[in-house]
Parts: sequence; C-alpha cells; structure tokens
Amino acid sequence: MIKKSVLWLHKWLGLIIGLIIFIISVTGCIYVFYDDLKTTIYPERYSIQDRVMPASMQALPLTELITIANNHLPKNEKVTRVDLYPAKNRTWVFRANKTDKSKILYNEYTVYYKRVFINPYNGKVQFVENTKYEFFQVLLQLHQTLLLGSKVGKTIVSVSTILFMILTISGVVLWWPKKWKKKLVKKAIWVDFSVKWKRLVYDLHNVLGFQTFLLALIIAYTGLIFAFPGLKKSTIQFFNTVSISSKNNNSVQSSDKIILHPSNILNQSLTYALSKHPTADMMSIRLRDEEEKEQDVQVRLEKGKTSVFKWYYFDKSSGELTNLKSSKDQNLGNQIAGMNYDLHTGGIWGYPTKILAFIVSFICASLPVTGAIVWWNKRPKKKKKKIVAK
Repeated sequence: MIKKSVLWLHKWLGLIIGLIIFIISVTGCIYVFYDDLKTTIYPERYSIQDRVMPASMQALPLTELITIANNHLPKNEKVTRVDLYPAKNRTWVFRANKTDKSKILYNEYTVYYKRVFINPYNGKVQFVENTKYEFFQVLLQLHQTLLLGSKVGKTIVSVSTILFMILTISGVVLWWPKKWKKKLVKKAIWVDFSVKWKRLVYDLHNVLGFQTFLLALIIAYTGLIFAFPGLKKSTIQFFNTVSISSKNNNSVQSSDKIILHPSNILNQSLTYALSKHPTADMMSIRLRDEEEKEQDVQVRLEKGKTSVFKWYYFDKSSGELTNLKSSKDQNLGNQIAGMNYDLHTGGIWGYPTKILAFIVSFICASLPVTGAIVWWNKRPKKKKKKIVAK
C-alpha cells in the first residue's frame, strides 16, 4: 500500500516538473565546463593578443582602466565590477550590469549587461561583449530562472528543485528490492542491455536514478542554498554547532595591518592584493556605492575554485584594512558555505569531480525522458472493437 502511494506521488511529480528538471539539468550539464570553454571559444576576449609583452610590464592604475571601459559603453551604462587576472597573458574584464527586478521576462529583467575586455598593460580594448545575449549567460539564466526573472523564474526553479529532491527519495523507495537476493540485487544495480527496449528504458530509469541519487541530492541542495539565504544561514549554523574546533572568521593579524590613502583606495587596495598574491588565479572588485563604508577585494587563489580564497575589506573613510577573510581560517559551517559553488558545479576536486558532475547532471536530464516513456508504455491499452461480419 505504501509503495502504491509512493508510486502515485513519483509518477505525478515527474510528469508535472519533468520538463523543468530536464532544462535545469541540461543547462547545468553544459555550464560545468564554462570556465574552460570560455577561454577556448573566445581567445580574442580572454587572452592578450599582443605578441610582444615584457614580463616586467605593470598594469595601468585601475581607475584609469575603469575610465577607458566606461568610455566604450553608452553614457547610461557604467562599470559595476572588475574581474582581473594576475597572469600576464590574460585580459581584465570590466562588467557593466543592471537589472530591473520588477520585470519578468529576461529581455526586460536584464536592462543591460556588457563586458569590456582590456589589455591592462597598455589600455587597449580588445572586445566589447553584449553579455545580455551571450550564449553562456543566456544558458545560465535559463538554468537559474528559465528566463522568467528572479521573482517568477527563480521561484519556479526553486520549488521544482525541492520537488525533485522528493522525487529522488521516492524513487529510491520504489527501487528498494523486496528481498535482497543476489539475482534481484544484480537487476537493481546493473543494466542488462540484452533485454527488449521497453524493459531497457525501465531499467535505465531505475538503475541510473539509484546510482546517482546521493550526488543528485547534493547538487539540488547546493542549488537551493543559492536561492534561499535562510537555508544558507541554517546550514552554516548547523555545521558550526557540530564542529569541534572554533576559528575566527574575520581576523586581521598585526602583520596584515595596513592603511591606504582613502582618496586612492581602489588603486591601492588592488596593488596591495596583487603584491600579496602574485600567483593568484583571479581577483574581483565590486565598485561600491558612495554611501557604503567598505571597499573589498576578493582573491581566488586556485584555478577553478571559489572555495580557496582571501577577502580583504578596507574602510573607505580611513583606508584601514578592517577585515580579512581566509578560507583556511573559517569555521566548518563557513567552510562548507564557501565550498557551495564548487560542490554545485563539481569543481571541488578539479576535473575528476567536474566530469562526475557532468555525468550526474546528464543522467538527471535523462530521468524525466525515460520516466515519461515508462509511463507512456504502461498506459492502459484501448481494446480494439471486433468487426462482426454480417
């Protein structure tokens, strides 16, 4: 009786959210390798094209580069964030982004989104990208909001993800063998490709769903943390509570104390970060509003990982370094929260886990398809009327 109720729930949940889960999974599957694909597909944007670049050459002041970027944008569009790379062969990316959260459709929700790619050593603009319509950006928005904005689309995706987790758990209940005999267990964990196609589709749905259910739940849960700040806070608190060790999440050591000139804080904060981490993979600076008290510099220390970082906070009025976050000095809950993006996209242990995330996402995309085929094959067949000869 219990399995019958679970089967009913599993079937209808799958039919209701199947298409949404397919879209989310396929887009996520492709986006796993975005950081690798972008430099291959767009070398003229992300790589410096000048053949002769002295290794000792220093980057121009950040404020000067921001001015150059703004001059290549329409008057009503301004740079809001800078992604820069200490490596001498990489351009710096100046983002100008504005959204209207009251709008629903993506074309209206994203007012503008541009990226200006600049050679930081001579100020040459290599490319101005209309990121609003760039393939990977549209793909990301399709993954996060179904191109329906943050209010409607994000809600639909979040609710569908929660239902997908219920769907996954119910699938495990249905998969569970009645008796743990060797023959039954083998059928439950291994696909026999010699059977007829209808049975093969059924086995693919059952077996692949079981084999990936734990990783699928992790990917779904980490996705929900992006959507719900309260869930992120609860996760941090839970793991901090069960953790034995206690660390200071924000600390400035005496050796790190520094005071910059408030009027030149953008340039000096970046110069300081570059001097401390010349081999870092990437740094990000968000251009804060005038009323905000702090200017921060985020440093991503290892390639392809957001979970290994240092984050510097400078007081804009005094120029003093007030806070310093380091991934290695975080409590367990904060460490896990810092790993969330890497866990979600598979970057936590490099290419092996990226490939694994790709495979799991691909299987998640296949489950609504195989599930729909199984449902279609099991529909009651209409009885053909017999023609009686006169």
